[in-house]
This record gives sequence, C-alpha cells and structure tokens, in this order.
Amino acid sequence: MLRNSDPLRLLGCWLAVILPLTLTHFRAFAEIDFDILAVLFLVYSSRTEEAFSWVRKPWFLTGALWWIWQIICTIKPVLQGEHGGGGALIQSVIAIRFLVAAAALGEWILPDALWRRRMLWVTFGCTVYIAAQIGFQAVFGVNFFGQPRFSDGTLTGPYAHPRAAAPLSRLILPLLMVLCACWDRKKMPQRVLLQGGALLAAAMIMVLAGQRMPFALAMFGLCICALMHKPMRLTAFIGALGVPFLVMLTRLVSPGSFHHLITLTRCQLEHFAASPYGQIYTRVMVMALHHPLMGYGYDGYRHHCNQASSFVEPTWLSKIAATHPTFPVCVQHPHNLYAQALMNSGVPGLVIFSCLIVSILRVVWPGRAGTALQVGLFSAIFIQYWPFTSSSDFLNLPLGGWGFMLLGVALSYKHVPFTQSFPPLQDEPISEGEYGGSHVRRT
Repeated sequence: MLRNSDPLRLLGCWLAVILPLTLTHFRAFAEIDFDILAVLFLVYSSRTEEAFSWVRKPWFLTGALWWIWQIICTIKPVLQGEHGGGGALIQSVIAIRFLVAAAALGEWILPDALWRRRMLWVTFGCTVYIAAQIGFQAVFGVNFFGQPRFSDGTLTGPYAHPRAAAPLSRLILPLLMVLCACWDRKKMPQRVLLQGGALLAAAMIMVLAGQRMPFALAMFGLCICALMHKPMRLTAFIGALGVPFLVMLTRLVSPGSFHHLITLTRCQLEHFAASPYGQIYTRVMVMALHHPLMGYGYDGYRHHCNQASSFVEPTWLSKIAATHPTFPVCVQHPHNLYAQALMNSGVPGLVIFSCLIVSILRVVWPGRAGTALQVGLFSAIFIQYWPFTSSSDFLNLPLGGWGFMLLGVALSYKHVPFTQSFPPLQDEPISEGEYGGSHVRRT
C-alpha cells in the first residue's frame, strides 16, 4: 500500500487526483499542477536508486530528442532578433515538463491501484459533467451558469465558447468502454440494448455539440474501440446505423448545430483551398519551403507568418490555393500538430515528432490481454494525435493537457503484471512490491 509517510509522493498523488478538475475549469491551476508534478518526480528520481530508468524508455528518449532539436531551432532566430523575444526560447526549454509530468503519472503515481482508481473516478465525473452541461444547454438554451449558446448556434457546455466537444470526444471513449465492459457478460438482447443505448447517447451529445472535428474524431474513436473490443462490435454496428437519424433529428431540435456540423462542413470541403484551414495550410507550405531544415523555432508560425506574406508561392501551389486570402491567416498556431512541428523545427523536427507519436502509441497499445478501459485509453490517445485534423497547440491547455493526462494513465497499466477484463475498474491482484516507486497491496 502507498507509504503515506512520504509527503513528496502523497502530494503528487493528490495533484494527480485533482488534475482532471483543473483541466476542466481551472487552466492556470492545471499548468501549475503539471509543473509541480514534473518537479516532484525529478526530485524523487534524484533521491532513489535506478529511479531515472524512465528516462531510457523509447517514447521519452524520442520526446527528449524532439525537445532538444526544437530548442536548437529556436536559439538562432532569437539571437538574431527575428523571433518573439526570449520568451519563445524559455517556452521551448520548459516544454519538456509535460512529458516529465506524463512520466510521473505513469511511472510513479498511478501504478498504485488505489490512486489510479481515484483519478479515474474524478475523470469520469468530469466527463459526465461536461456532457450534462451540453445536454442541459440543448434543452433549456443555457448551461448551468446561465450562459447561452454560442453566436453560431453551437453548444458551449460549461464554457462561454464552444470548446467542450474537443475534450469530451477523448474522455467519452474510456468511459464508454468501462460501461460496455460492465455489460459484456449479460445476455445478448440485454447487452445490445444497454451498450447501444450508451453509444447512441454519446453520439447524440456529440452531435448536439455541433463541432465537426470532435464529432468525427469521437465516431472514429468508437470504431477503433469496436474493432479492438470484440463484445461490442455488433452493438457498435447497429448503433452506427442510427447515427444518420440522430444527425437529421438535430436539424429539428438544434438547427445551429446542424448548420455547423453538416452545412458548413460541406461548404468548406467543397472549397477547402479558399477556406480558413486551406489558407493556413497553404501559408504553412510556403513557409516550410523557404526554411525546410530548421523551421522558425518555437511558435514560429505566430512570429513569422506576417513576414511570409511576401514569399513567392510555387506555381503548383498557386493553382490549387487562392492567392489572396479573405481573412487573416496569421493566427496563434497552424491548427495542426504536424504542421506546427514543421513550422517550429523543420522537416527533421516533423520526422522526430512523428516518431514520438508512434512511440507513444506503441507503448500504450493494449494488446490482446488489455482491458476494455485500456482500449478506450488507446483510442482516445490515438485520436488526440491523429494527423488529419485541426487541433490546438501540442502543449496548449486544456486539450493538450488532457492528452498528457490520458497518456500517464495508459502508461501506468504497463506496470500491472497481468490484466483481467472484468470488472473494468477492479485493478489487478498483484503481490506487494514496488512498481515505479509505489507499493500496491493485494486486492
């Protein structure tokens, strides 16, 4: 069992438990939470023999290589006065804290079954809370705090702006897998009814939210879960047949969501090159062609986008993209993780970053013996880093923070000697011993 006499570790455990709460509503505290977790883990590792073994893990080594290369790419433009001041260099230096915090969760805190369960329950509570806020706003026109829908008709959930659907699309997958696993042993009609109802309820919430990409990613994630978890394949197939009807129903109960989800999506796909995303990606391509080796340093797109307006586009790119954008393309980041890596550290940085994502997916792969919860975690991490999507900054909170938190939870299961599929939150009975510095008692 956890040694409560170690105040350093006990503080880290409580920071892990409240992390989902801070990511839900207290972004500044979430930053502090990650920072303290990283520092505590480094202090703990320095005091313990072989505690720095986590540094040698392939996924962390790849992440450290990406971090170092990004710093190197940031130094030159900062010294030449071409970047956003020393702040960009400082941000690039401390970027490693998120990977260290994820390692702290997966290697130090959450291998303990008790604290892993506590954090999961808080996480699932936050998931239900966000979904309930969206549902409440769909019915009554305002959320729990009296805030109305967004100006374009989409639902905002517990926030003033429509940013609830993105984290919900990730968090809802492990929760659904836990629920489905609870019903796996029921007879076929009852199991299909319960699992199908849960899947359709989740799909309805995502449809009502009215956010195109989170809805598509959530459905994609459910497909991955169904492929990897055999007991829910039939239910998922039946549920997929009902999704088009849910979308059409939204046209009646939430026209704003339908317009944002279907009408606007169709328009942007038909004229993608002239759409906001098409214009941003065109600028990214032009900038990358001028600095392919080292990119522009940390936050390079934000600091150098205006300068790139004078760059000459290649002929082949001019033919497919509008030359004169009708809106400002110089936003905070290029709205794609891989485009961001290309801007920050050039083609080598993009390759290293891609290897980092592959290493992460490889280490959290649940395998045949994985539980339903592990499948849900893998699916959530997979769609978090899916390349063909618009996304926020890799290190930006709260969405980036949810990704690192889920990574830490998934990593913690690699310290469990063997798994069982039911019940999903019943952690595995393992003998008393240390895994990542934690003592786990036999259940």
